[in-house]
Amino acid sequence: MTDSPDSLTEDALLGGAIRLKQPADGNRVSIDAVFLAAATPALPDELVLEPGIGSGGAALCLAHRVPHCRVVGIDTDATLVRLAAENAQINGMDRRVTAMVGDVRRPPPRLAPGVYAHVMMNPPHMEAARTDPSPNRAKAAARVEDATLAEWIAFALRMVRPRGTITMIHRADRLDEILARLSSGAGETVVFPLWPGRGAPARRVIVRARKGVQTPLRLDAGLILHADGAKYTPEADAVLRGAALNL
Repeated sequence: MTDSPDSLTEDALLGGAIRLKQPADGNRVSIDAVFLAAATPALPDELVLEPGIGSGGAALCLAHRVPHCRVVGIDTDATLVRLAAENAQINGMDRRVTAMVGDVRRPPPRLAPGVYAHVMMNPPHMEAARTDPSPNRAKAAARVEDATLAEWIAFALRMVRPRGTITMIHRADRLDEILARLSSGAGETVVFPLWPGRGAPARRVIVRARKGVQTPLRLDAGLILHADGAKYTPEADAVLRGAALNL
């Protein structure tokens, strides 16, 4: 639950194409959401599931880039679910982006397994046993696992249709666990590092796999985020303004 649901900011994504209301202090959208949406290979009229939809940033970015695709999201925070619905309406996407309360261990009954063309997700990155959670409950919920990474991946494998894709963004130092969990039901896996700067180690990776496919893993060259200081590279800036990320 968000600590101060009435304290909101209105921000912009994709160079102003998306308006987003979100908590001023809590679960806020980062560039991870934009890159996740850019890497999800949805086509028009396909159905996408996003566990952990939050205030709707990634879902709205995907719906903006891919006309006529539909995104269904779930989140444990009822306040954020209402905010995601409001953001969808603000952006004229309320018929294509919907959100409901639920989590990967207790999904809403109306979610049917095996029907989604794609699952995209940005799970909490920190293991509960290895971190001191923030006193801000919303920040803690967004960053520290309640459901485990294994449970998130098992849910995604259950919900996506055969040959459908699972796309996720996570910490690079948990890549071994991600690949091990995906290997039981998916292949054609692509690992796409996001390099903070030239010569700097990757902190984030995007991983995409296809259910029921056995094609070997591929390590992509990835993308460098920053060129000089805080300036984004032209490639990163293009994604942040709405370009697809081709893995």
